[in-house]
Order: sequence, then structure tokens, then C-alpha cells
Amino acid sequence: MGCCDMTLFDALNFQWDRSAVPTIIPFHSIERVCFRLHKMLPEFVWDASVLEGNPFTFPEVKTLLDGVTIGGHKISDQEQVLNLAESAKRLLAMVKSDQFELSKPVFTELNGIVVRGESLEWGVFRGEGQEQSYTPDVSLGELGYYTPLPTLPGAPTLNRVFSEGVAALQECEPFERATAFFLFGALQQFFFDGNKRTSRLVMNGVLMSHGIDAISVPAAKAQEFNEKMARFYRSKDATEMIAFLVSCHPEAKTILPP
Repeated sequence: MGCCDMTLFDALNFQWDRSAVPTIIPFHSIERVCFRLHKMLPEFVWDASVLEGNPFTFPEVKTLLDGVTIGGHKISDQEQVLNLAESAKRLLAMVKSDQFELSKPVFTELNGIVVRGESLEWGVFRGEGQEQSYTPDVSLGELGYYTPLPTLPGAPTLNRVFSEGVAALQECEPFERATAFFLFGALQQFFFDGNKRTSRLVMNGVLMSHGIDAISVPAAKAQEFNEKMARFYRSKDATEMIAFLVSCHPEAKTILPP
């Protein structure tokens, strides 16, 4: 282990039981894992849209991705689905061309696609654009609200936290690094919106660039996902969420804890 657990946990501002992270992970070629995501793109996009409360059905998502517009829906809901599809395609292009890396430029580029036209600002950390003081809360339902680090002009704190967090994650094996980054991005709320969506894309970029299949949270598990995420925001303990993400992996039955 490159540095102690506490250094990692302090940098991310949350912790987890590292002994529960699976160590037996099936690896494939990058071509194979990219092909799988490409084939399941409508399902991947629909799953992500359901987590956002988007009313599009799976057949409607498939039709929309085939280039046929759907009547009876808000334009904003349609744009959200199209943005999810475009961001997933951009991620695939990055991984296939060996351009993906766990970095701020990749993170911000993907956010700029995910919430384009939907958020207060997109593609920049909170405080790096025109809005430099508004700090949005995260609603946790019956558990109340979670308030992230404040928005400051130029985002000095968010940039420092991101740099330190990414540096600390480099000591982790790819699966742990990927899932922990998703939770890191969701917790710190680097953007005004789309933090979970963008951070899941980066998680999958880390996985696929190491030959590990992407993870999609099934639409049927949306409530479970939201409940576990709310508990994570309150407890800062990621053990439950990492186990949940393992259960969502397409090869979950062959991924075993040590």
C-alpha cells in the first residue's frame, strides 16, 4: 500500500472498509468492454435517466436514439436523454483512442455534455464561471440536506480538493479507484449539477480503460440507489455504496471479495 488509509480517506473526506473491496475482477480487452457498452447504450442511457426522474420509457429512449423524436414529453426531458447518450459516446471515443485519464479536463468536458442547457453553468467547477457565490444543497429526502464546500471565486478549494483526491486515488487498484471516484465526485459536488451522472461516466472510464466492464445502475434499483446515496452523504461511509456498485456490475457473480 503506497500510503496509509487515513491519508486516502482524509483526501477524499469519506472512508470505507477496504477489505471488502473485491480483488478478483474479470479483465477483457479494451475493444471488448467498449463494444459491450456500445451495444447496451440505450439501456445505459435509460438507466441513467431513470435515476434523474426522467419519464422516458426504455422503448422511447431507443426510438429517440434512433433519431426519431417522441411526442408528449418536455423538451428538457428529451435533451437530458440526448445529452446522456452524447456523453456516453464521447467517453467511448476517449477510451478507444487512449485519451481517457482521471483528470480535471476530462471531468469538466464530460460535465459540459451531460448537463448542457440544463444547469446554471456546465463544464466548469463551481466558482470558475460567472456564478461565484451560490452553493446548492443536495436533497436527501427524509434525511434532510447535505451542504457541500462553498462556491468561491475561482474555485480554489474545489481545485485543491480535486487534485489531492485524484492523487490519493492513484494508489488504489482500478476497481476501487473507479468506484471511490464516483462517490468523491458525488460528495464534493464540483459542478452546479450533474455531479453523479458525470462522476459515474468517469468511473466507467477508469474501469473500461483497464479492461473492466462498465457499471450501469439498473432502473429497477433507482430507489435503492437513492436511499443508499442519502445514507452515504450523511455518514461519509462508502462501504455500503461500493458493495451496491459491485452488485450492479455485469459480472457481479464472479467478482469476489478477498
